[in-house]
This record gives sequence, structure tokens and C-alpha cells, in this order.
Amino acid sequence: MRGLKRKRVLISGGSRGIGKATARRFLEEGAIVFFCGHEAGDVDITIQEFSSLGKIDGMACDVSMEGDVKRLVQSAEAFLGGFDVLVNNAGIAWQEDFLVITAENWDRIMAVNLRGQFLVAQAVARKMVAAGIGGVIINMSSTNGLVGEEQYAHYNASKGGIMLLTKTMALELGRFGIRVNALCPGYILTPLNREIYPVQEVEAYIDQKIPLKKAGQPEDIAAAYAFLASDDAAFIHGTGLVVDGGQIAL
Repeated sequence: MRGLKRKRVLISGGSRGIGKATARRFLEEGAIVFFCGHEAGDVDITIQEFSSLGKIDGMACDVSMEGDVKRLVQSAEAFLGGFDVLVNNAGIAWQEDFLVITAENWDRIMAVNLRGQFLVAQAVARKMVAAGIGGVIINMSSTNGLVGEEQYAHYNASKGGIMLLTKTMALELGRFGIRVNALCPGYILTPLNREIYPVQEVEAYIDQKIPLKKAGQPEDIAAAYAFLASDDAAFIHGTGLVVDGGQIAL
């Protein structure tokens, strides 16, 4: 991708799945990467695995907690020297029927997926505005933020909220030269999804719902993140890029 070499990139949720693949992709593009993950052990493993690819560091963080986000942004700024790109990737999901979702479970999904993205995006955007050189923020939404899916009312609502958060940020931050977009993946074979779905259910889902007849890989979404952050996407702003193998075209 054009324009990613030496870019200073912060990735939330960068120690597993899509976020980890994204950290690798940006390092391969010549960027400098700081990331966070929920578990300190996962963070340490990722740093060890990727240290030979370029300049990378990270820390454990709960993005739903203001204090953790403040420490994250301070540590990232100290390591990176500023921010060119935010990959706002952290999120959680699980299946539950609408009629049995507890307020506690609803609040946890919202806290991580929507509040967490707001907290990180706002803190980094403030730094970008103060620096006066623009930047790129990419939020993680989902095809579940565009269409409904059974047993994911809380997750769907959080991802729909991210889409409107993204559009509003784009309206307010564009004047500062900060491009804001969202990614909307469909079914991706991440560790999280492997934990949720049995193998036979995954095969049936792919056959029935994905026209390309295959699931996405974390690397597919990492490539989309790199594209939206690059100069090749210089006039893409305020929208959601769907990467789903044709799933919502059905």
C-alpha cells in the first residue's frame, strides 16, 4: 500500500485474531506499531513473535476503562512519538437469545465494543487534532452493524452504534484532515469465532450464507485495514467497507 512506511499506528485488540494479523500487516508495510490486548500474556507473545518484523511494543488494557485508555494513549505516544493511524479493533461477542440477555451482559458488550471504541477514538483524535497533521481512524464495525442476526441483539446494537459513531466522527474530524471509516467484516475464522461455533455449524453457515463458499481469514481484514489507512484510500471518508464474501448481497 502507498504511504504506510514509517506511519505511527496504534491498534486496540491487537494481540489475537484480526488485530494480531493487522499488527503483522502494518509491520510488513514498514509502519511502527503499538498495540493493546486484554491479556498481558497474549501481548507478550505477540511482541516476541513480531519483534523481528519491525518496531513494535504493546500493553494490556481494558478499553472500556477510562484510566486504562489514558495509560494506553500515553504509552503509545511515548513509543510512537505521535499518531498517524488508529486501528480501533477491540471487541467481544457471544451468542444469546434476545429473551434471555441480562442487563449485565448487555452492558458488557456495549462497554467494550461501543464505549471502548469511543474512548480510544476520542483520546487519539484529540492528539491528532493537537498535532495538526491529520490522520486516519478506522473503527471496527461488522455486517452485524448493517443487518440483523439472531442471537446477537447486544452485539448487533453495538456494531450499529459504531457505524453512526463513525459517520459522526467523519463529519466533525474531516476539517482537521482526519479520515474516519469503519470496517464491516462478515464471517471471519478468528479464534473468537472458532470458540463460538462448532466445525459442522461453520461449514453449514458457509455453504448457506456466503456466496464465495469460504469464510474470511484475519489476513483479509488486515489487508482492508491497511488499504483504508493508506494513501490509496485518500478520498474514502465516513463510510463502512464491507468485507464479507458477498454474504449481505443475498
